[in-house]
Amino acid sequence: MEYILLILGICLLIGGIIGSIMPVLPGLPISWLGLLCLFFIPGIETNYWLLGITLVITILLSILDYFIPAKGTKMFGGTSYGIWGTNIGLVVGLFFPPLGFLICPFLGAFIGELINNSQDKKHALNAAFGSFIGFLAGTFMKVFYGFVLLGVFIWIAFKNFEIWIK
Repeated sequence: MEYILLILGICLLIGGIIGSIMPVLPGLPISWLGLLCLFFIPGIETNYWLLGITLVITILLSILDYFIPAKGTKMFGGTSYGIWGTNIGLVVGLFFPPLGFLICPFLGAFIGELINNSQDKKHALNAAFGSFIGFLAGTFMKVFYGFVLLGVFIWIAFKNFEIWIK
């Protein structure tokens, strides 16, 4: 049973990192569940502080991920049309992996701003650029934290190495 939980935990952590890149999958919660699997293995001491702190960070980063692309759009002068365009572009980008995740939010914000103010293409381009920067920042944040959770998992697993050699 220990090996099944260990393999399931690693698969969840890797799946969570992949899910951090794809906008629809909840990457960080999946990664956290992988870390949680490790603590169900008999013989590994459960550290509730570690689980609680990582859970709080996971929830905060998951919530922030919904606001960062919109804030990026707004920071660069975008309107609600650009923000909606970004969100629609994220969904449309799912059908065109892997470049769809990068191009579609940008195009969505650009088209949204053009719908709002069809005369000012420079303004629409700035808002689209802000959306792109926000999306990249959010993705980087999620992937980085996914690797942090993977590192914590590996550290705890190797710290309790004597369990695996029984």
